[in-house]
Amino acid sequence: MDILHVILTVILVLDCVVLTALVLLQEGKSAGLGVISGAAETYWGKNKGRSMEGTLVKVTKVAAILFMVLAVILNINRIWA
Repeated sequence: MDILHVILTVILVLDCVVLTALVLLQEGKSAGLGVISGAAETYWGKNKGRSMEGTLVKVTKVAAILFMVLAVILNINRIWA
């Protein structure tokens, strides 16, 4: 059981590093707010899910869910003990 705990801890640490990098790579939500209408009608506005920014958002969500699941799994022993 100790080996599994170590492996999950290493995965959690790697996930933390990846999650931090993904958040830092994303643009701020205030980018482009100065434009009145028309910004949502551009190609990138319509296809944001297919762009690099959309991919970063999806991968960030997966990494955040993995982080929460691993944190709960690693602390189950402390809750039940």
